[in-house]
Amino acid sequence: MENNLKYRSTIKSRPYFYNETKSLSELILQGLNDLEIREKVIKDNILQLNSEARKREVASTILKRLEVLDEYLIKNLIHGDVETSKIIVLYSILKTDRLFFEFMNEVFRDKSSYQEMVITDHDFYSFFESKRQQSDIVAKWVDYTFYKLQQVYIRILFEAGLLKSQKGDREINYPIIDPDVIDHIKAIGDSKYIEAIIGG
Repeated sequence: MENNLKYRSTIKSRPYFYNETKSLSELILQGLNDLEIREKVIKDNILQLNSEARKREVASTILKRLEVLDEYLIKNLIHGDVETSKIIVLYSILKTDRLFFEFMNEVFRDKSSYQEMVITDHDFYSFFESKRQQSDIVAKWVDYTFYKLQQVYIRILFEAGLLKSQKGDREINYPIIDPDVIDHIKAIGDSKYIEAIIGG
């Protein structure tokens, strides 16, 4: 799927949203459709956001991510252990953001393969520079965009439990994920996404 996605930098204002994703997942399991969920987000302010524009933006982002999850994964996101639940949210981001998936697949996964346990600023710099060379779209982005993307990537990985800290040479942490969830993701043809997270 990610190859059909255009490179975008919008993730810099649309980070991990773990608790928010869980809240909207529960509404999906209750049988609410997209329109009903959006209305609830705005009227009841279940995401606890100030402006209506931000409510709409965050709801739209989360619902787009949840579209790539089947009922089994949504149920595990809500009722599974915390580590697995967080990885399911990360998986949904990988499936909807091409550049972030490529970072995980080309940088994070390599770290696992070579048993390198830290992610450095240089890793980010090298990755973004290579993408600048490969893509006319990415080449047009200003330096500040890459700075913000790096910040958000680090924050997402930290909140998902894959980094032990957000500063300096960031040590990688490999969470324990429910093997049934891993098997399910592989069975539906998405091995590359789970391998980007845990190696393989």
